[in-house]
Amino acid sequence: MASMQNAALRLREDCFGRVGPAGLSGGWRRRTCVKMKADVNMRTKKQGIQVALREKREAEANPEYLLGGFAEERFVYRQRFVIRSYEIGADKTATMETLMNLLQETALNHVSSAGVAGNGFGATREMSIRKLIWVVTRIHVQVDHYSSWGDVVEIDTWVDAAGKNGMRRDWIIRDYDTHTIITRATRETRRLSKIPDEVRKEVQPFYLNRAAIATHNSDSHKIEKLTDQTAHRIRNGLAPRWSDMDANQHVNNVKYIGWLLESVPVNVLEDYNMTRMTLEYRRECRQSNVLESLTSIKVNEEEEADSQVLECTHLLRMEADQAEIVRARSVWQFKQHHRDI
Repeated sequence: MASMQNAALRLREDCFGRVGPAGLSGGWRRRTCVKMKADVNMRTKKQGIQVALREKREAEANPEYLLGGFAEERFVYRQRFVIRSYEIGADKTATMETLMNLLQETALNHVSSAGVAGNGFGATREMSIRKLIWVVTRIHVQVDHYSSWGDVVEIDTWVDAAGKNGMRRDWIIRDYDTHTIITRATRETRRLSKIPDEVRKEVQPFYLNRAAIATHNSDSHKIEKLTDQTAHRIRNGLAPRWSDMDANQHVNNVKYIGWLLESVPVNVLEDYNMTRMTLEYRRECRQSNVLESLTSIKVNEEEEADSQVLECTHLLRMEADQAEIVRARSVWQFKQHHRDI
């Protein structure tokens, strides 16, 4: 940096401090000055390229620079994300599907960074050897604030045991600038068979007895099954696409949210924010299945009368035999800016 400043100082002196008589020598000095400026600019550009290449090499040598890293020894994994333009909805804030995708991405990177990832999608090495996969049974998400385009969020995730053959994963999302917790989530999973001792040994060192959502504040109530008679709206003919498949050739769990919302009235989507969502997964869906989405709506009687809170019950089922895929419950808060108008 000092050498660059000295070069610039000499350049100013040559151009302005020692100007000779007008004529041929003056023109020569002007041409020399232009050439010296070009040389300085070229050196600056080369130095900038060298810095960029050095930073790229450092990033490639250190995956945590790109993916995140452990914040509390091996227990809590932390990653930052920027909310992209294609991750926001009509109100210019991140959607519930975006939040779920970020939670899933952080969880997968946690497994990979812990050094236990196998060949399966989120499976450990011992699970891959035994052809075992995680089966998501229930997810509960609480959102206090939706981030906007360009905002940076920081996500922490960790795991703990859930019964004999299950595991619970928790997340918290913070606004990176204010460090305020804006989202909490918890997910329960189980295995398709009893956990082998070899698999248990892989995951037990990462268990952390900590809950993102306190027990008294969690949604543990049963989600009632909707029928054609109890649903207020039904949307049929929903067909999964190839792009909806995950690495296990099943429909990605996040895709179900979009289909559930297909039967929610447009005025609710426009005028309310979803503040809570609970999903209970009943069975998996494949690309060949055609689905139906059902929704019922009621005013949440547990809230104050003027708070304008709605509670929706959802069902996603097969159109052919009406077999259940997902039951869900969501809570919606009237948007404040609508109330102020």
